[in-house]
Amino acid sequence: MKIYLMRHATAVERLGGAILNDSQRPLTDDGRAETRMMANALKRLNAKPSMVVSSPLTRARQTAEIILEVLGPAGELKIADGLAPGGTSSEVFKNLKKFPPFEDLFMVGHEPDIGRLAADLMLAGPEVIIPFKKAAVIRVDVQDLPPSWPGTLKWFLSPKALNLIGAK
Repeated sequence: MKIYLMRHATAVERLGGAILNDSQRPLTDDGRAETRMMANALKRLNAKPSMVVSSPLTRARQTAEIILEVLGPAGELKIADGLAPGGTSSEVFKNLKKFPPFEDLFMVGHEPDIGRLAADLMLAGPEVIIPFKKAAVIRVDVQDLPPSWPGTLKWFLSPKALNLIGAK
């Protein structure tokens, strides 16, 4: 099974107006653009998730909605509270049991938790830190969830890397 993990893209920094708390911060125009660029690169890599799951926070949901739009029909967007800031891998795996069976899974969350989830998929110890830049995506292939065997890191892409190779 292919697991894609993504950190949400760039969101507005300040509260004010209709944005009353951190959970409501939306993506910036640049954040939408970097998400679309990443989604188009994933499409060229033949990413076809059968399910897209997001943190409930606005910036993560908006990131996931763009991924879903570009990568095609994976059903409706699912929300998992375990992907919210402070969530743990065990909470994520518990949340996933509530959803229908899936082959390839795309999840959008927050740093540092999404990095810890990536490490946990590979059964890496707590000393392993996988830092995610905004809108970065990692693919880890696993046999099952929660993993009973270390997952295999297939690739890790950041928007900066896509810019360096001229991906649009």
